Amino acid sequence: MTNKYYEFFCPVKVIAGKAALEHIPYELTGMAAKRPMIVTDKGVRAAGLLEPVIAACEESGLEITSIYDDVPPDSSTTVVRDIAGIYRQEKCDSIIAVGGGSAIDTGKAVNILVSEGGDDIAKYSGAGVLKHPLKPFFVVPTTAGTGSEVTSVAVITDEAKGVKLPFTSPFLLPNAAIIDPRMTLTLPPHITAATAMDAMTHATEAFTCMAKNPLSDAYATSAIKKISHSLLHVMDNPKDSDGRLDLAQASTMAGIAFSNSMVGLVHALGHATGAICHLPHGLCMSLYLPYVLEYNLETIRDPLGELLLYLEGPEVFAATPAGRRAEASISAIRKLRDALYKRCQLPRTLKETGKVTEDQLDHIAEMALDDGSIMFNPKEVTLEDARAVLRRAWA
Repeated sequence: MTNKYYEFFCPVKVIAGKAALEHIPYELTGMAAKRPMIVTDKGVRAAGLLEPVIAACEESGLEITSIYDDVPPDSSTTVVRDIAGIYRQEKCDSIIAVGGGSAIDTGKAVNILVSEGGDDIAKYSGAGVLKHPLKPFFVVPTTAGTGSEVTSVAVITDEAKGVKLPFTSPFLLPNAAIIDPRMTLTLPPHITAATAMDAMTHATEAFTCMAKNPLSDAYATSAIKKISHSLLHVMDNPKDSDGRLDLAQASTMAGIAFSNSMVGLVHALGHATGAICHLPHGLCMSLYLPYVLEYNLETIRDPLGELLLYLEGPEVFAATPAGRRAEASISAIRKLRDALYKRCQLPRTLKETGKVTEDQLDHIAEMALDDGSIMFNPKEVTLEDARAVLRRAWA
């Protein structure tokens, strides 16, 4: 399972804790940026989350001349082109993305256009196309899930062609990620649950997939421990800022873990299900996680068994015979999902989503097999295997 050779790269500065937002101006001026543009969505603005960001900047004499707050849940090439146009018109010199995965990915793509020039984002898609550093770019995540603030990847939909364009480059990594508990305090229960399970899946797949390594393992296990410890507490006490900070840090750690070790079949199935049935990514991750772990079980028995320590704590770990720990880890994840279902109806099966029909399963299986994530799954997956996992996840 262990790789003799690996690479680990995470040059993103993490600024975390109770007054993290107030440090944004210092970071901007340190990069000679004076006119930041804020990229966000309607929900973030309506929740009043921009106020502390704007206040912090204005107190330090930075002018926010431009706020774009219309990023859609699935960002598109048209939106990216529009924002880049406003950025140039307003003579901005840096970008602050405030939001979830979509706002962050949009910020990354806008940064490509305003740094490299032109209006056609599609020509920069793929891996390794960018050859130069981009404009100063800062990210303030408002969900504790995607981990996009520490990844070198962005996905933007090309609406005209109906495809998702992937962008991968170390230059897409933000200069800093600002993790402030104020930004996730108002997250509704179902999004809190789905995004935390997204992070849980990132960490679990990172720890059990082919490219795992000692550095990514350290981040993955810490993330799992924080989520296991804080998620249900936060569901019951949504305004607890220590718990919120725990989940936000866990998401960032899981992001560092999976971007340095890759993910597997859960992501392949999740990407396909998201594309075909238009279900949120975090929901798909939570849904498929135990079924994929069961499929991979014999290949990942040792690492999955180790995770019991972080999922259930030292007493349970010590009391469970070594040969049963992997199964106990899966049970712990199922138990957590049941508790979340009770609190906010986060679906545990495809049937419970109400948005998937049985005749879509073959299409999902075929699409999952073409997904890049599948090559890092610890066990080979055939079309029939994928169909079998989907049938188990159905009901």
